[in-house]
Amino acid sequence: MTGTGMPFAAYQNEIYLQGLGGQLPPFTTDPEALDASTRERLGPGPYWYVAGGAGSGATVRANREAFDEWRIVPRMLTGATTRHLGTTVLGTAVPAPVLLAPIGVQSIVHPDGELATARAAAELGVPMVLSTASSHTLEAVAEASGDGPRWFQLYWPNEPEVCVSILDRAKRSGFDVLVVTLDTWTLAWRPHDLDQSYLPFIRGTGTAIPFSDPAFRAGLEKSPEEDLPMAVLRWVPMFTGTDKTWEQLAFIRQHWDGPIVLKGIQHVDDARKAVDAGVQGVVVSNHGGRQVDGAVGSLEVLPEIAEAVGEQIEVLFDSGVRTGADVVKALALGARAVLVGRPYVQGLAHGGQVGVRHVLRGLLADFDLTLGLSGHRSPSELNPEVLRRRPVR
Repeated sequence: MTGTGMPFAAYQNEIYLQGLGGQLPPFTTDPEALDASTRERLGPGPYWYVAGGAGSGATVRANREAFDEWRIVPRMLTGATTRHLGTTVLGTAVPAPVLLAPIGVQSIVHPDGELATARAAAELGVPMVLSTASSHTLEAVAEASGDGPRWFQLYWPNEPEVCVSILDRAKRSGFDVLVVTLDTWTLAWRPHDLDQSYLPFIRGTGTAIPFSDPAFRAGLEKSPEEDLPMAVLRWVPMFTGTDKTWEQLAFIRQHWDGPIVLKGIQHVDDARKAVDAGVQGVVVSNHGGRQVDGAVGSLEVLPEIAEAVGEQIEVLFDSGVRTGADVVKALALGARAVLVGRPYVQGLAHGGQVGVRHVLRGLLADFDLTLGLSGHRSPSELNPEVLRRRPVR
């Protein structure tokens, strides 16, 4: 159900009925056309920062190819007229098993950036996972979220005092779940960004959270407002360039009293280590193909990870989600919920809050309809038997 109490699928009829008065959707509902339209709207720097991947882009392609390896087998006469999509993810009640993935520097595609995303997410009751690399402060995004659910993603700073300060601010601002990203301790080789010499952080974009942090500012001779280059030179090596260890997770557990999720898990043994480390969840993710070129598609490893640890911790999924069918497939293969990334940022580029809302309503409507048309009334009914793997050719 949407925030208005209507089924998500009702967005389809809303669009058709508005068409009777000559009103079309604000922009396309086709994911591939949306990407092409976004490229036309943005300059090459911002566009490729959102759309690009590591190296040759092989992992970006692998994520999509992995979805195509699985096909839904619809069932008939199951009474799927009325469906209930709501569930609970790590203690957060959600209207559907879909969250907004943490994506930083959103102001490069729209000046309102994360504020617009937070407002759109709150309208629909969908949790937003705020990136450490936000264009706006924790406090400002929390205010924009209103009563909406919100999670915080941590790029783990190398200075303990700064890390603790940021975590304290997140907790005070009402962020309930902490998502620790493991796979981006340094930036991968990204040709599209390199060819444009485009890295927003070195221009002071996507640094609102650290630059507003008292512990970070205490280490500066001048404030970021007075000396931006020196603030950048302090921050960049603080959150990149140092790989942490499993033993160091104890520090995070010590300073966060809510659920902790590890994002970037691709190997079943790492998922088992996450259980041993005492965290509450993992996100099976390859950072949307932005970190390791030639890596395995996330959906390829989801079933074995879900089978290994799914009864002990919550397994979430990220990387390559574009359609309602993608959501069905990921849930059927063991994910508790999915995180959607690039599509909502493309919506942001088209229309700010309205654009994010349009993309999310479309994805949720597609999921709602695909769930019902394949013969299911709830995400809880999805399991591997819903799917068939495409024969090897």
